[in-house]
Amino acid sequence: MSTHPVDRDALGLAQAIRDGEISAREAVETSIARIEERNGPLNAVVGRRFEAALAEVDAGLPDAAPDAPLAGVPFLIKDLGTEVAGIPATSGSRLFADNVPSVDSELVRRYKRAGLVVLGTTNSPEFGLNASTEPLLHGPSRNPYGLDRSTGGSSGGSAAAVAAGMVPAAHATDGGGSIRIPAAICGLVGLKPSRGRTTGHPDTGTLAGPVSVANAVTTSVRDSAALLDAIAGPLPGEAFAAPGPRTTFLDAVSREPGRLRIGVATEARNATDLDPEARQAVLEAAKLLESLGHHVEEMVPSFDPAEVGGASGVLMGADLVVMIEDRLAALGRDALEPGDVEPFTEMLVGYYAGLTGNQVHRALRKAQEVGWELGQDFTTYDVLLTPTLKAPTPPLGLLDTARPESMWEHGSTYSSWTSVFNVTGMPAISLPLAQAADGMPIGVQLAADLGGEELLLSLAAQVEQATPFTPRPTLG
Repeated sequence: MSTHPVDRDALGLAQAIRDGEISAREAVETSIARIEERNGPLNAVVGRRFEAALAEVDAGLPDAAPDAPLAGVPFLIKDLGTEVAGIPATSGSRLFADNVPSVDSELVRRYKRAGLVVLGTTNSPEFGLNASTEPLLHGPSRNPYGLDRSTGGSSGGSAAAVAAGMVPAAHATDGGGSIRIPAAICGLVGLKPSRGRTTGHPDTGTLAGPVSVANAVTTSVRDSAALLDAIAGPLPGEAFAAPGPRTTFLDAVSREPGRLRIGVATEARNATDLDPEARQAVLEAAKLLESLGHHVEEMVPSFDPAEVGGASGVLMGADLVVMIEDRLAALGRDALEPGDVEPFTEMLVGYYAGLTGNQVHRALRKAQEVGWELGQDFTTYDVLLTPTLKAPTPPLGLLDTARPESMWEHGSTYSSWTSVFNVTGMPAISLPLAQAADGMPIGVQLAADLGGEELLLSLAAQVEQATPFTPRPTLG
């Protein structure tokens, strides 16, 4: 096993840099070399700013705060809704291929204040509309555990890069499972925070905003906490914001969770077709939690996946239509032209373009109704334990946006256990606790009521200490 400092988690690497074991320049140069060596077959990194990153390190990280906790740690930003100055912000779409921002998004500024060194951007499916990262613009990302398998989506490029050891952690966003699905598929930790925990500025995402939020994919629970600390908090004038932590999210990692009431779900209302290996992973995790002293019992959560999918689809579909209209207006055009967007996107735009205000309002009402329903479960349980995915890691090509019929048939399969926590705004974390017979990682999901990230992080850290996480693939 490699003992190179860059193979530690982000906090471990930051400590090694502070201790003088490795310089920030050496850490960044090593990550750059690994991207150049490993990215070819994986296609995880699609935008690069290597020279600019090295110049920032040589200048002493001028954008970092004096006590930056992650100073010198190399990092990557997902190419979807979060912009890095000078790198095309494509959202995985040919319609945005020449969209080059001149300033960083607020999240990127916050990452830099924490001392992270941004090396580039990672692959994403077009507009994040796929649970697999296979955009026609950049081509598919490939899973380090099996190059014929999906990395998940929409943060699949970030997950592949971290799993392959290019960087210790990477930015990710989640509007229906897009942090947790790739984390589960690539053997990583993926925490989706509460609604309003992070800002999307300057991307308003008015309708997608209630379901989408940012954080990261990581190799440790403490990194997920530290990276959330780096970006958490609203900007003045934010439409909604989650309540802040007692101290920091990182502090929660070292706190004992106490004896918790945990509801274990392997079935959802009107949905019972869970993959046997995924079910076994949940049941084994339940045994582990019981051995740690928690009260564990089986239950069926109070939500209908079909209702969740309908509400989420309208909210994100309306946002997609507005985004396309705004882009066309900026280009001085009235309509999409052949090849602008993928066939699945074009179909969705056509489908949702006729939405009425009443339909959008009903979707918002349904989201609130689902939240109240699921909220009742958190009067009985502190935490829910569920699968992250109900199906095995898909092969590349199964979720094919060039064939909309394949998306209709398979698309919702991979978000049926994740999307509900976007619609309700509740935090959820995927942990890499099992492996399938074919060697692919399997994630299990823990979820809490709105604002419950500290509880989740405390429990996840306890689980992390009690059992080894899925090992990372060996790539040299």
